[in-house]
Amino acid sequence: MKWSKLVELLENQVVYLQTHNYPDPDSLASAYGIQVFLRAHGVDSVICYAGNIEKNSTKHMMEEFGIEAVHIDDIQDMKESDYIVTIDAQKYNSNITDFPGDEVACIDHHSTITPCAYKYSDIRICGACSSIVASYFKESEVSMDANTATALLYGIKMDTDSFNRGVTAFDIEMFSYLHAYADNKRISALYNNNMEIEDLYAYGEAIRNIKIFDNVGFASISFDCPDALIAMISDFILGLDVVELSVVYATRDGGYKFSVRNETEFYHAGTVTQKALEGIGGGGGHFTMAGGFATKEGLESLGQNAHFAIRQRFMDVIQQELEVYRSKKEER
Repeated sequence: MKWSKLVELLENQVVYLQTHNYPDPDSLASAYGIQVFLRAHGVDSVICYAGNIEKNSTKHMMEEFGIEAVHIDDIQDMKESDYIVTIDAQKYNSNITDFPGDEVACIDHHSTITPCAYKYSDIRICGACSSIVASYFKESEVSMDANTATALLYGIKMDTDSFNRGVTAFDIEMFSYLHAYADNKRISALYNNNMEIEDLYAYGEAIRNIKIFDNVGFASISFDCPDALIAMISDFILGLDVVELSVVYATRDGGYKFSVRNETEFYHAGTVTQKALEGIGGGGGHFTMAGGFATKEGLESLGQNAHFAIRQRFMDVIQQELEVYRSKKEER
């Protein structure tokens, strides 16, 4: 949808830019980029979220680029008539809280699980939401300052794992566009220092209890971890030469938070995750990467050995998806 439609929709309104509950560099960079873009068109907005900004490296990124995001608990005057733009997330997804305002618009790079009748939507399947936001500047010819360009470039780099995950030609095009304006020394400094000492404990536990069945690697972590860290460990497990699909999950609010990565042509990570967690939680995502959550009540329904049941659920779905793939291939 044309970027000008978003500006027209939001003019003369109270506007909030809502990220998912545990904002990562891509969601924060995207929200910041949209905030700068809207401001250039005379529209003020507030970046907001629920949950937590978990990693110190993400907080450092916010300080580096001057990104201000407000927790919903600190917003006392949001009205039902206020306009919300969901950034890097979609209404009804499990990773975003329903705020009092009206979700009139959505900018996201994930597949839609539950449709919503937005007044404006720009949902494109690509490696990073920051790429979509960068295209608004490019198409509108709004002046791109170095700080905004650097933040968006960092968002793309982080969400695509330096172009090793889910990257598309569109992401590469936007990277090239941003590169002319960005400060790449700042990006290198941030990217090379995004691991914290506490992360090593999570890596250690995942390595100790990894289990591999056929080409699928499973690893669990018995304590709460940031979403970004679970994703990093899932990428790490996928790096094993015998693993083509990784499932990593960590304890969260009595349930489990999942990160799934896929490098085969047989399975769709989002579909596999959605089906495997159906009835005990929810999930979804891209062909190569997905996320999900199993609730406390859902885990209790699995019996005494929840880890075995989870592995069985994923392996059953994977087998079904493989059979569908083979059947379609025979029909060609």
